Amino acid sequence: MLALTFATGVVDAVGFLGLDRVFVGNMTGNVVVLGMGLAGADDLPVLGPVLALVGFAVGAFLGGRLVRGSGWSRRTSVLVLVTGLVVAATAVLVLVAGDEPPYGVTVGTTTALGAAMGLQAATARAVGVKDVTTVVVTSTITGLFADAGRSGSWRDAGRRSSAVVLMLLGALVGALLLLVHAAAGLALAAVVTLVVAVLGLWPARRTDAVARR
Repeated sequence: MLALTFATGVVDAVGFLGLDRVFVGNMTGNVVVLGMGLAGADDLPVLGPVLALVGFAVGAFLGGRLVRGSGWSRRTSVLVLVTGLVVAATAVLVLVAGDEPPYGVTVGTTTALGAAMGLQAATARAVGVKDVTTVVVTSTITGLFADAGRSGSWRDAGRRSSAVVLMLLGALVGALLLLVHAAAGLALAAVVTLVVAVLGLWPARRTDAVARR
């Protein structure tokens, strides 16, 4: 889940800085961008955020329909694998489109990435690692400090802090890779996601085997 959080940071940096200022994972930011765009502020986009939101919603809906049970399973790995393949496909599309892709390619890419992130978010929700949603860290930060304020306990502080730091590092790396090409960041995010899916198949097989006994 932490690795997927890093990958989301990379993808969101590419989406916002390299693909028409659209967040594809952080829908809170996307809604804010959309609101400012509707007001005509700084020529912010409207169509891109709307389609990314629709894509995210569709991906999350499909994830909710396909995920069964809780925890990591073979199906979880398959859904993460699909997410990685979609991100990889967008990397190829952006690379082929060149340094200045047509607007249709940009909008199609952010919509597809939104759907992939929605599927990932729904899958992560089913896995159920507390405060690690892989697509946003607001709830993670809230849980970290609200729990400490209420009980004086920094329980799960390491995991929660890691999620925030990895999202930050992902955005940093994604922004730096834009100096090479927008496809570079997407390719890195795809590799990380696919590795997570493949590595997840081994414990998933063990979990499924135990469940059948």
